[in-house]
Amino acid sequence: MMNKVVLVTGANSGIGLALCERLLSQDTEGLQLCLACRNMRRAQAARSALLASHPTAQVALLQMDTSNIFSVISAAHEIKLRYCRLDYLYLNAGIMPNAQFDVKAFFKGIFSSNIITMFATGEGILTQKDGVTSDGLQDVFATNLFGHFLLIRELEPVLCRAGQTSQLIWTSSSNAQRSAFNLDDIQHQRGTQPYSSSKYASDLLSLALNTLYNKQDLYSSVICPGFVMTNLTYSILPSFPAFLWTVLMPVFWLIRIFTNTFTLTPYNGAEALFWLFKQKPESLDPQAKYHSLTSGLGNNYTQPRKMDIDLETSEAFYEKLLQLENEVRKKLKEKQPASQCLHSAGPRSS
Repeated sequence: MMNKVVLVTGANSGIGLALCERLLSQDTEGLQLCLACRNMRRAQAARSALLASHPTAQVALLQMDTSNIFSVISAAHEIKLRYCRLDYLYLNAGIMPNAQFDVKAFFKGIFSSNIITMFATGEGILTQKDGVTSDGLQDVFATNLFGHFLLIRELEPVLCRAGQTSQLIWTSSSNAQRSAFNLDDIQHQRGTQPYSSSKYASDLLSLALNTLYNKQDLYSSVICPGFVMTNLTYSILPSFPAFLWTVLMPVFWLIRIFTNTFTLTPYNGAEALFWLFKQKPESLDPQAKYHSLTSGLGNNYTQPRKMDIDLETSEAFYEKLLQLENEVRKKLKEKQPASQCLHSAGPRSS
């Protein structure tokens, strides 16, 4: 019998890698783990690190760039060749590029009652300058949301199989704000908070996917890792002196005494991802976001919190994604020479 197949996007570092370590620590014999990463050199290093602590584990690599449509479709084709089923698909890859940091608002916030919210969500201190991909899509939207949406669409044959329950698990954020999302501008071309918009979009999409796929035993859930110190966090302030991070860390540990959202480490941040691996998906709330939390004493736990989403908006958003999918597939087909035709015409269902 085939072991459980788990695919994690963005698995070469941070929360994704911490999740892989936690999964293998629980069970190295019953898992086939696949790390889907953009940078294969880093992916190889991650795989070596996992095998060093779990030498008998089955850890495969897959090159995939969620910001590139052809890369996603090619990777999906490879997945369908390797596996006849996919039990868990962790949609974890994400970027927050070119973050603009308001230093004045930051230091003002440190000495205000808003300090916890400011650190946990970036509210009031962070904006991002987005780019455009080679496919003509907004970079953050494509990487964080649309590439994953297209991956799910491509993988329907291995996700939706009779007698098999499969789970989609999204890494969202407390930064997912309704105010940043606009149904008339789903790629967030006209705003300054593409990261927040993309994470709110993943919350909406998860609800829509449950409405469409639960009857086929495919379930979708959303998590928030809390405030975690990862490469993404450090990249927000590339010019921030290293010693200031050292100075701030004791402050973060102190704040954790008063709030459970400061998970701080990737291991702690992966708590909700790991917790969902052990749950029956049909028992989960499709309108809840599952938060990784850490107490002041360092104890990890998961807690569901209602998301600020509604079914009508989620369904309207899903329809817009289907329209965009048709557009990008048509453009990609026109760009590719006959010898490089798409591996599939895409899923038939809508």
